[in-house]
Amino acid sequence: MKSLEELKEIRDRVQTEMSLRKDLSNKTRVVVGMATCGIAAGARPVLTAIIEEIARRGLKDVVVTQTGCIGVCRLEPIVEVLAPGEEKVTYVKMSPEKVPLMVSEHLVNHRVVEAYTIGAAE
Repeated sequence: MKSLEELKEIRDRVQTEMSLRKDLSNKTRVVVGMATCGIAAGARPVLTAIIEEIARRGLKDVVVTQTGCIGVCRLEPIVEVLAPGEEKVTYVKMSPEKVPLMVSEHLVNHRVVEAYTIGAAE
C-alpha cells in the first residue's frame, strides 16, 4: 500500500465481497463446499470465481456462503444453489472456468446447467 486512497479501495472491495457472503433471507444462496477435500480439489479458486462473477454482474439477490464437507468427496469441488421456492441444485467437479456459464444460466436465467450437476456425474 502506498496511499490512504489505495487502502480505502481495498476496504471497499473487501466490504463488497463480504456483503456477497452474508446469509440474508429471500435470496438465492450459493454454497461452496470448503472442507479439506474441497479445498484440495480446488474449491478456493471456484469460490473466488463465483464471488467475482456475481460482483461483475451486479447480482444483488444472491449470497455466497461456504460450508464444510457436503459428503461426496470424489465429486469435489461441489457448489449448491438454493433458490427460494425451488429444489436445491448440486453442481459437481466445478472449476473456475465453469463458473461464468453456471452464473449466467442458473443465477441470471434460472436454467440449471444439467451437464454440471450431480445427476450428470453419476
